[in-house]
Amino acid sequence: MENKSLFLVSASLLLLLPLLLTTASAQLRQDFYKDICPNVESLVRSAVQTKFQQTFVTAPATLRLFFHDCFVRGCDASVILSSPNNTAEKDNPDDLSLAGDGFDTVIKAKAAVDSNPQCQNKVSCADILALATRDVVALTGGPSYAVELGRRDGTISTIASVQHKLPHPEFSLDNLNTMFGSHGLTQTDMIALSGAHTIGFSHCGRFSKRIYNFSPQSRIDPTLNPSYALQLRQMCPVNVDPRIAINMDPITPQTFDNAYYVNLQQGKGLFTSDQALFTDTRSKSTVDLFASNNAAFQQAFVTAVTKLGRVGVKTGNQGEIRRDCTAVN
Repeated sequence: MENKSLFLVSASLLLLLPLLLTTASAQLRQDFYKDICPNVESLVRSAVQTKFQQTFVTAPATLRLFFHDCFVRGCDASVILSSPNNTAEKDNPDDLSLAGDGFDTVIKAKAAVDSNPQCQNKVSCADILALATRDVVALTGGPSYAVELGRRDGTISTIASVQHKLPHPEFSLDNLNTMFGSHGLTQTDMIALSGAHTIGFSHCGRFSKRIYNFSPQSRIDPTLNPSYALQLRQMCPVNVDPRIAINMDPITPQTFDNAYYVNLQQGKGLFTSDQALFTDTRSKSTVDLFASNNAAFQQAFVTAVTKLGRVGVKTGNQGEIRRDCTAVN
């Protein structure tokens, strides 16, 4: 009888688990600041537009910052925290390539929000990052979408927490599905979010093996378009600074469109993890769909980025509203 009771309790807990996991995200809502800071969206959008007009890098940098933040400790702006002895998330080697313009966008948008007396110290850096991400997608020709709000800011940021939390350029489809799946994201979500590379850039050191030293049998990765590989060699000579930035979409690098998927069909994915989406038969049909139908890509991206924005969020009494996005209160 005791074992049966134990089984029933265990079964009940298993049934409750999905509810517990979704409780925090269920507290997010689009009108969260309606009575607290009704102008929050226009204040953030205006600041982001100003920053974007100063430099295009604002867009890919902000989008990448949001992704890196959500995948490590959940969407809590912990990636923006600074440490006097360089032991914060942003100091991890996987985050060192995050462009400063992403951080600056959030800091400037936070200042714009706090300049309104009604809003001062009432809007989280995590929510500002989520809104700024939507705004840079729209500014570059992508979809504008409703953003769920109500996140609180995290108070912990460590180098160690980044370990094994972010995808690497050499990942296979299985590696990608495992990592994204751990955050409740499907293969289709992962492929749609990978489309953010349409306005992204990377550095020579992240893909040089594919164009110079792929394997004993082939110097160049055979899944790479040969003429594209030669172009990459010209932009990234052997002894070049590995930090030189290269557009991930060689066709329309400043437009949020579906060209990324067309490039994959032509063997022009910059990373192994990009090209794997097309070479693996399990994901190829989704790449083909997005390549032929920009509306289908944009709709899938909105679904995926909304789900991404719910990952590990802190709500209610968890976390805090940081006065300074770079420091805990």
